[in-house]
Amino acid sequence: MTKYFLLAAMALSTSASLAQKNANVIDSYYRLLRKEFNQDNAYKTTGFVEQRWRVPGNTGFTESIYEVEKVLQKGGFKKEVKGEADGPLTYRVESREMKRLTWEPIDATVTIEGEQQPVLKFATNRNMLAMYSGSTPAGGVTAELVYVTRATMNTIDPKTVAGKIVFGEGSVGSYYQFAVKNGALGAMGYSMPAYTKPETHVNSIQFSSISNQDSTSQKFGIVLSYQAKERLKAALAKGVVKVHVETKARIYKAAELTIVANARGSLKPYERFVFSAHVQEPGANDNATGVGTLAEMARVTATLIKQKKFDPKRTITFLWGDEIQSTARYIKEDTTRAKGIKWGMSLDMVGEDIAKTGGTFLIEKMPDPSAIWTRGEEKHTEWGGSVLKESDMFPHYFNDLLLNRCLQQAKSNGWIVKTNPFEGGSDHTPFLQAKIPGLLMWHFTDVYYHTDADRLDMVSPEEMKNVGISGLATAYTLASANEATTATLIAELQKSATDRLQVEYQIGLKAVTSGTPADEEKHKLDVWAKWYTDAIGKMKDINVTGETKPLGNSITNAQSAVAELSEKLKAGLK
Repeated sequence: MTKYFLLAAMALSTSASLAQKNANVIDSYYRLLRKEFNQDNAYKTTGFVEQRWRVPGNTGFTESIYEVEKVLQKGGFKKEVKGEADGPLTYRVESREMKRLTWEPIDATVTIEGEQQPVLKFATNRNMLAMYSGSTPAGGVTAELVYVTRATMNTIDPKTVAGKIVFGEGSVGSYYQFAVKNGALGAMGYSMPAYTKPETHVNSIQFSSISNQDSTSQKFGIVLSYQAKERLKAALAKGVVKVHVETKARIYKAAELTIVANARGSLKPYERFVFSAHVQEPGANDNATGVGTLAEMARVTATLIKQKKFDPKRTITFLWGDEIQSTARYIKEDTTRAKGIKWGMSLDMVGEDIAKTGGTFLIEKMPDPSAIWTRGEEKHTEWGGSVLKESDMFPHYFNDLLLNRCLQQAKSNGWIVKTNPFEGGSDHTPFLQAKIPGLLMWHFTDVYYHTDADRLDMVSPEEMKNVGISGLATAYTLASANEATTATLIAELQKSATDRLQVEYQIGLKAVTSGTPADEEKHKLDVWAKWYTDAIGKMKDINVTGETKPLGNSITNAQSAVAELSEKLKAGLK
């Protein structure tokens, strides 16, 4: 027996003997969760939230927060009086006066003079009014439409657009600034990314924003669909065009709400697993599904605790608020609390009907070597990601642990589960910035992303259930892990590391055959091996009651086995 196989056998044997003491704990979580998680509840909450155009502080945002509160109350959470220690299931609604104004759309239409059919109307294109657009005078305005290219924007005579309506192919924000500066009445812009397939989905509009927030002098900004843009261009090709525009919106001072619920740990309540889902943005998948799924996850957790079927040893926190901002505040505002946050998970766009949207379920990993060398089955989404450096790596077991929980759920029903290298841009980033392990559960690439076609008919209740069960199984496992469960997870991660090294070896072998220097491929194996040995070393913090000698031995043996395998595989790269 080689040294590698001896070490691997020792690691697996030690972990297996411990795991046998409590082998069915993780499986039991799935049995409980599959029985209790009600996808109709998640779908109902999603339906309530997606009807509302949500900007932090506005009516739709606030109503969504209070809808979550109703779910929590019905589930058994009690409002805090003195603090989280008031009971095993508590929640609070935090209110903060906003420095910036909030905004909400009410109505809008754009019609070419002489035509009866509007080019756009808010009733069917609810993203047509740019965020922070102002209202026209009662009855609207009628003015000549002037097409401006981005190339001529800086050189055009202001008299050409004064008192008129500017139209161009580019972001409405840039055209709005140009229009206001030069005395125009307002602006219209068209800018749709290729992955939304605008020439197929001709009526889709991605929501956009204009920056000015002076409620007394705000002018209007209209975001165009492909079809609307083409109608306006066709009309202009025939001669002078006048358009009638009516917009109605509210811009006002408001308070921004965040709601935080806690299933308090019975042994180490100061250590916690934090879920977050952002409320703002007007779509169904983005992110009413995150709100609805997390609300049902909280209800399920409360129910199982009340029924004494689950006892979290560490606290599980559920947070709903403004994307990135609320999560960042939760981490930064209480440094003592932040020290106890061991894991963070963002639910963002988690309910897509993939047959309709094309968006695959993904786990966005913390920075690992796939964000340096993205190859094989690894690939970035259309969101895109920067190539990271070795110094950016965040070795941790959380990546594979969540993936394995999702794959465990997938075995029961064929759910499609994939991963993508780190890209950033949602509620997992504040955790990572604070050096706290953080992951994102989401879907991409979605042709309806940020468009007004992202409505309830694009949502799959089954997808939300799969996400909710997998997320909770992960949290339950980590919140209450004992020695046996930890041993199981060590063995599981060792296998994940072995599988990854084998994959990278095969890719490297082909690369060397094609002319890549062997030393380059050996270095990649070294980086992956170090990432995993470091990740395995982090598993010392899983067992609620602390590291034990058997667990320490399991960790050491698993690390040695991974390192030895890496050396063995490198020898095959010549």
